[in-house]
Amino acid sequence: MTYCCGILVRDGLVMIADTRTNAGLDNISTFRKLHVFEQPGRHVMALATAGNLSISQAVISTLQEGLKNPETGEKETLAGASSMFRATQLVGRAIRHVHGLYNEGLREADLRFEVSFLFGGQVNGGRLRLFMIYSAGNFIECTNDTPFLQIGEHKYGKPVLDRSITYDIDLYDALKSGLISMDSTMRSNLGVGMPIDVLVARRDAGQSELNYRIEFGEPYFHDLRERWSAALRAAHNSIPRPPYGRT
Repeated sequence: MTYCCGILVRDGLVMIADTRTNAGLDNISTFRKLHVFEQPGRHVMALATAGNLSISQAVISTLQEGLKNPETGEKETLAGASSMFRATQLVGRAIRHVHGLYNEGLREADLRFEVSFLFGGQVNGGRLRLFMIYSAGNFIECTNDTPFLQIGEHKYGKPVLDRSITYDIDLYDALKSGLISMDSTMRSNLGVGMPIDVLVARRDAGQSELNYRIEFGEPYFHDLRERWSAALRAAHNSIPRPPYGRT
């Protein structure tokens, strides 16, 4: 299980992903799920993964090595994509390529081809964009009306984002809300855990502003967790008790 979220606001993009991977209660490991592809001045892209780890790693490796263009015979990579839309199409092709290689073997082992991605960034001064890409290689795009997308174990963190995220929110307030949603998920699901990888990319900057890993015991995140818990308790105590059933 995993939890990743992407938030696209007026000022820029926030991407957050946990790193816990488990194949049972006694087999827990740490793997990076937020992958950054960056060439300052030309492009910054971030790809967050959820689902079967072997499939997502195969897709990442395929993107790094490049995919052969059936028309030109040349290898295409994310670094050569002319836009975020073209880059997203390439990720979709990589998923379908990996599907063709492994889906039959997965079926024989009674396993599903299960993977999803969040892909955000900006290329060549084009639009800053955020996509969710499914296991079939198709995708949807984030909009101003709903300026965040989630993959993995998203239900615990979604109420926080629903209540706090708007397109006009400050970029680092968006990061704060994303971290609170991650904390809410971690408290409710042991399959999601630290360290947490974070990317912040400001619109039209041409490079990432923050590419950071939050480790166990990191002071700010520890303080955020404590303050959020205290704020929830205070809000609960300030609400009058229900009058139902009183005589």
